[in-house]
Amino acid sequence: MALLTAQGVKEVFQLQKAEGREHLRRLLNWEEFDELRDSRRSILLDTLYESIVFAGGKGFPWVGVAQVAKFTEELLQETKGCSITEAVTILGGKLRDYQGQFNTTHLLALCNYIHNTFICHYKLYQYVLVQDREVNLTVTHLEVCSPPQPLPLAKGMDREVWKHEQQVSELSMAEVQKRTNVLLLKEALHLEQEHMLQKTFEDVPLQQSHVLKTEELENLVKEALRIQIACLKELLQYEIQITFDILDLKLQKKTLSLNPPIPFPPLGPGQPGQDESVKSPKANKEMKAKAKK
Repeated sequence: MALLTAQGVKEVFQLQKAEGREHLRRLLNWEEFDELRDSRRSILLDTLYESIVFAGGKGFPWVGVAQVAKFTEELLQETKGCSITEAVTILGGKLRDYQGQFNTTHLLALCNYIHNTFICHYKLYQYVLVQDREVNLTVTHLEVCSPPQPLPLAKGMDREVWKHEQQVSELSMAEVQKRTNVLLLKEALHLEQEHMLQKTFEDVPLQQSHVLKTEELENLVKEALRIQIACLKELLQYEIQITFDILDLKLQKKTLSLNPPIPFPPLGPGQPGQDESVKSPKANKEMKAKAKK
C-alpha cells in the first residue's frame, strides 16, 4: 500500500463519495479498473474509503486517519484464509501494535468499528476477497424513448365520448370509400367498354371496295349493344349494392347520434342540459295548478 499522507486523506474525506473514491485510487497508485468486472478491487477500495470516512468523522487527527487506512488494509491482507478465531487474535495483536499511535478513545472507537464491520461480516469478506469467482456478465444497451408531450387537460374528453366519435368517424370514412369505389368502377368499366368495342370494330374488314351486308351490320350493332348493356348491368348491380351499404352506414350513424354516451362526470347544476331537466318538473307542476284553477 502506498503511504497515504495526512493531506491526502483530508482531501479524500472532504470530497463526495464518487470523487473521493477516485481520488483515493489515484493516491494508492492503482490503475483504472472496471467496477463491475473487478468487484474484488472495487470492494477493497470501498473498505479503505469507508475507514477514512469513519476516522475523519470520529475526529482522528489526519495523520491518524492515514494510519487507520493502513491498519485496515493490513488486517484484510493478514486475515486471508484464516478462521474467525484466528482473525480475532490477529486483530488483537494489531491493536496492541498500534496503541502507541492512537489515544485510548480513538483506539476503542477503531476496535468497535472493525468489530461491527469486518468481524461481523467476516465470512462475506473472506468469500469476496479470497475466493476467485467466474464472472459471466452480459451488457445490453437499451434505448428508452420518452413519451410524447401530453395535450392540455382542457382538450381531454371522456373515454366513451371519444370512442363514440371514433365510431362515427369510421362510418363516415367507410361511406366516402364506397362512393370512391363507385367512381373507380365507372372509370374501369368505361375503359373496358372502349377496349371491347375497339376490338369488335377491328375484326370487321374495312376496305374501300367492301360493303357491309345488312346481316353483318346488324351483328355489329348487336355486339356493340351487348357490350354496352353488359357493362351497364355490372355497374347498376354494383351501384345498387353500394347504395344499400351506404344506407346501412347512414342508419348506423343515425343510431349512434340518437344514443350518445353520457359524459363522466355528469353535467352539474348550471351546465347546459341540466337546468332544463331541473326546471321541467317545476314547470309541469305550475301548469297542473293553473289547470285546476
